[in-house]
Amino acid sequence: MIAIGPFHHGKPRLMAMEKHKRRFLKSFLQRTRENDVSRYVQLLRKWEESARKCYAEPLDLSEDGFVAMMILDGCFIIEFLCKLKQREADPLFRLNHKLTRLKLDLLLLENQLPFFILWELLVMSNVISKPEINFIMMILKAYKWYRPGPVYDPRLLYTSEEVKQFKNLLGLIHDHWQPSSKRMLAYSERKRNERKRSTRCARGLKEAGIGFESVKGCNMFDIEFENRRIKIPKIRIADKTECVLRNLIAYEQLTYSYSQSPKYFTDYMIFMDSLIDSAKDVEILCRQGIIENWMVDDETNAILFNKMGENVFCNRVLHADIEDKADKHCKRKWNPQMAKFRRDYFKSHGLSSRF
Repeated sequence: MIAIGPFHHGKPRLMAMEKHKRRFLKSFLQRTRENDVSRYVQLLRKWEESARKCYAEPLDLSEDGFVAMMILDGCFIIEFLCKLKQREADPLFRLNHKLTRLKLDLLLLENQLPFFILWELLVMSNVISKPEINFIMMILKAYKWYRPGPVYDPRLLYTSEEVKQFKNLLGLIHDHWQPSSKRMLAYSERKRNERKRSTRCARGLKEAGIGFESVKGCNMFDIEFENRRIKIPKIRIADKTECVLRNLIAYEQLTYSYSQSPKYFTDYMIFMDSLIDSAKDVEILCRQGIIENWMVDDETNAILFNKMGENVFCNRVLHADIEDKADKHCKRKWNPQMAKFRRDYFKSHGLSSRF
């Protein structure tokens, strides 16, 4: 729907949004009580070379063209967030599906501006007081319902230099969605013992006597294994979930080297993919309240998880302790036999076995 940055810049099918960008720029200047962009042109000329280096490919844009693009796109993002925060009426906001699509487009990996460019424009414009706190909060609030699981106590107090370390808007969302300290402790303990791992699907684990339980108030990465049960925080799967997760995974795959693992979202999706082989597995997880399904059916959800786990790589250590405990349980012959006995016994008596 919209081009941000150089990769889709000037594409004919996206030109309809250019008039809205210019309209937002005019609104931005009214907010700052300015008549033109001359101050911002001077500012971004100083940062033009640094901004170009943030992109992996050579850019076929002149210096003037590149600066003009950064001003137009950067001011659009800032004004867009300001209008959202203040709930201002705008033609772009009249239809919910358009607003949703626009927000998702701003998270596309190939649709990013360097975050320090947004920051320099923001500081010079002075449109937000205490920007080190308020600008971050505006972004996180705008995307609150786009994240399919709870967030672990994000840090919101930054210095100006720390804010500029965020790579882009997508990177900021990623960096505020980290595992809890408890899960990271489990990761650090297991990292020394990396090996190839595999996990049975939910149906297979259930047949081996392992149950599932949805837990509330936890970070989505904080999966635990206790008393023959895998405890998984609820994840909401809606139409926008796939776009958000795909781009966060792509960000990890292209931004972090293997040695900088764990790749939180990649690791999480591979783990969930291992639990889900078919619609039957989704049904089990939905029945236990782990997956909140806003999609069409269980089969669609199964395909979503399976496809997002394809062709992505990480060392699979973030949930290694869960996988090791489940594997150890399944290898004990008594456990699957006991699970079968329970199922047969309770079924014959018309009772629930809690599995």
